Amino acid sequence: MFLGEYRHNLDEKNRLAVPSKFRQDLKGGLIVTKGLDNCLFVYPIKQWNEWAEKLSKLPISQAKSRAFLRMMLGGAMEMTLDKQGRIVIPDYLVEYGKLSKQIVLAGLYDRIELWNAEEWKKYKSKTEKDRNDIAETLAEMGV
Repeated sequence: MFLGEYRHNLDEKNRLAVPSKFRQDLKGGLIVTKGLDNCLFVYPIKQWNEWAEKLSKLPISQAKSRAFLRMMLGGAMEMTLDKQGRIVIPDYLVEYGKLSKQIVLAGLYDRIELWNAEEWKKYKSKTEKDRNDIAETLAEMGV
């Protein structure tokens, strides 16, 4: 389970240290892919396989399904942690996530999101401002 917010630096070789609290759950490998809201999603292999299985059932006859499949599956990269607990993020994912030196790793239960620190700050500010509306909408959905 991934919880919490951590800040780490992306080095000149696109290496990113994964917080030690997250490493155990990622030892068996991980997938980094294009996420929503211009962040990257990081999944342990087991959770990724469950997610990919659900995605594979989307109807390819629908353009939006095909587009989503291409983004999530076509944009994915399998990785392993190095001995220092780092991953190397490919250039195309660095570009997609607008990643710069300072990265926020946000633990969201079954996945981690990687954010450009400035983009995260903007997103968090807006979301926190709208938290009451969000809570009401979730209540209407039974949460």
